[in-house]
Amino acid sequence: MTSLNGHGLRFAFGTLTALPVRVSRWDRGTARAGMLCAPLAGLAVGLLAAVPGVLFLLGGSGPLVAAVVSAALPAALTRGLHLDGLADTADGLGSAKPAGDALRIMKQSDIGPFGVITLLFVLLAQVAALFELYGRGWADGALGTVVAAVTARLALTLAARRGVPSARPEGLGAAVAGTVPRRGAAAAVCAVLACCAAAGALLGGYGAGLHQVLAVAAGLAAAQVMLRHCVRRFGGVTGDVFGALEETAGTVALLALSLSLG
Repeated sequence: MTSLNGHGLRFAFGTLTALPVRVSRWDRGTARAGMLCAPLAGLAVGLLAAVPGVLFLLGGSGPLVAAVVSAALPAALTRGLHLDGLADTADGLGSAKPAGDALRIMKQSDIGPFGVITLLFVLLAQVAALFELYGRGWADGALGTVVAAVTARLALTLAARRGVPSARPEGLGAAVAGTVPRRGAAAAVCAVLACCAAAGALLGGYGAGLHQVLAVAAGLAAAQVMLRHCVRRFGGVTGDVFGALEETAGTVALLALSLSLG
């Protein structure tokens, strides 16, 4: 079990980030452990993205520069993989073609108009939300960056749960689809909610802790809506769909955090 967990961590970091981690095993057991470890990969990405944002803010650059840096770092730390998946999924959904044709569109290397428009507004939303958070202070901006990144990867854990089919017989989607037990997915959600609530309460009291929980829940809910739609349209999940779910969950979580609950 210890060996499997170690390989699972490698799988999570090797497939969900661009960090120099070599994936030495590629089987269903490792995929299951890896997808359960996905929030830990998100934690690493979030921390690495928050640090330069905080440094720029404390250095006097202002919240806008800090927001841009913290939005750009996750893309760099994944080589734009999830943004590319979001764009491809948007093109597939926007084509309004049957599942087979839509999947072929998603596999093409170019990005169509639906993908470009989606990327533009998603990145603008992320920067705007982070601008609001960093405007409140470095701690709010840093915590928001981390919580969004963890929520984004937690959405992938839920998308890999049993009962969610793969749209293709090959690729990352097929490797991880249906590998995570429902109880394991539920346990991961509970663990992330508890940690985010504790971090928020430490920062600003019980109200802030509740705000973090609601933001995570909003991000996961949005990702689940998209997941259901993609399964209905494509017949299952693909690697591109996983990227779209990740970006959706993270963006909605940031937008929820940017709201003032009074």
